[in-house]
Amino acid sequence: MKDPIRVAVTGGAGQIAYSLLFRIGNGEVFGPDQPVILQILEIPEALGALQGVVMELDDSAQPLVQGIVATDDPNVAFKDANWVVLVGGKPRGPGMVRADLIRANGPIFVGQGKAINDNAADDVRILVVANPCNSNALVAMHNAPDIPKDRWFAMTRLDENRARAQIAAKAGVKTTDVTNVGIWGNHSASQFPNFEQVLVEGKPATEVIDDRDWFENDFLTTNQGRGKAIIEARGKSSAASAANAALDTIRSLVNPTPEGDWFSAAVISDGNPYGVEEGIIYGFPLRSTGNGDWEIVEGLDISDYAQGKITATQDELVGEREAIADLI
Repeated sequence: MKDPIRVAVTGGAGQIAYSLLFRIGNGEVFGPDQPVILQILEIPEALGALQGVVMELDDSAQPLVQGIVATDDPNVAFKDANWVVLVGGKPRGPGMVRADLIRANGPIFVGQGKAINDNAADDVRILVVANPCNSNALVAMHNAPDIPKDRWFAMTRLDENRARAQIAAKAGVKTTDVTNVGIWGNHSASQFPNFEQVLVEGKPATEVIDDRDWFENDFLTTNQGRGKAIIEARGKSSAASAANAALDTIRSLVNPTPEGDWFSAAVISDGNPYGVEEGIIYGFPLRSTGNGDWEIVEGLDISDYAQGKITATQDELVGEREAIADLI
């Protein structure tokens, strides 16, 4: 059997972590022959609840789980970690706008970035799930100067999965028949699921679904507002689907991307082929050869309509960067 890898997860007593820890432990992310050591971080006030999660992990008797560390010390949680999944963050409270949330979370990710920088393994890769994930990732990245910038990811896969499900339902096909779904920009209401590139059973989605008005209106607004709609319906934010998207992101990075397809994640924009402002964490369609590496898909035909959407979400991210300039 392989040597174990260390996977650190923050917000370990929360709903998203509860939905993903057991799936990491059962081998569906890193493979059925890859042992893992789970290193779980929580705030001191939630350590009791985290201990209950650890009990359940113990009671699951998963053979691939070769150790569990539960702690409120980020230096311990990130020690020698090969993968870090930053789930924990401060949620939006009553009356808070997005700018308030960005400022409230900034100091958390300053500290976590420093702890990752000082303690994680040389090959560490970090996925930020906690919202606002693009800006949280930017803060943490700038406070981890020894870690290559291409190791940082913010999650847009939930938006991708939502877009794929919508198109599949509209076209009357399976979700696996929908490919080439790319999410551009911010994980926010400005994000752009570029339907012009999507294929349904190998054919352009805009030909299979001959309804441009649906794509530009119902499809976009439903996808961009899905998180809010779930909160209104469920009384709580997305948890299981967010955990599923986080695991999908990691799987897409540790397995080769199928020929001709791509997946979505937000990465550092640095000399990208689409003219997006450098220095922001921006969602692109990506490909991987399967070792945690990635490249932006080049050569896509971007219409004037799509370019307008791509620029609008870029501008939002530039504004968010200005709001946290003192933290980076």
